[in-house]
Amino acid sequence: MAYHKSSEKRIRQTKVKNERNKYKAKTMRNALKTLRSSTDKKEASEMAPKMNAMLDKLAKENIIHPKKAANLKSSVAKHVNGLK
Repeated sequence: MAYHKSSEKRIRQTKVKNERNKYKAKTMRNALKTLRSSTDKKEASEMAPKMNAMLDKLAKENIIHPKKAANLKSSVAKHVNGLK
């Protein structure tokens, strides 16, 4: 158990940040799933820039690794370009 007031506060802050980061990561995964399941090129190409912005923001906030963001952006572009 925490002995200092500062460590108790740090535990509270960490819990809040952890929940926020989990929410953002889950939102990203759901958006990715939606984009990958779409078969309409027009719809997917409209969602792709929003997805790229979301991935860049998550990488900037250190929620996901920047290289993971790059790999996901690449796979999204590949999926969108492969649609008819």
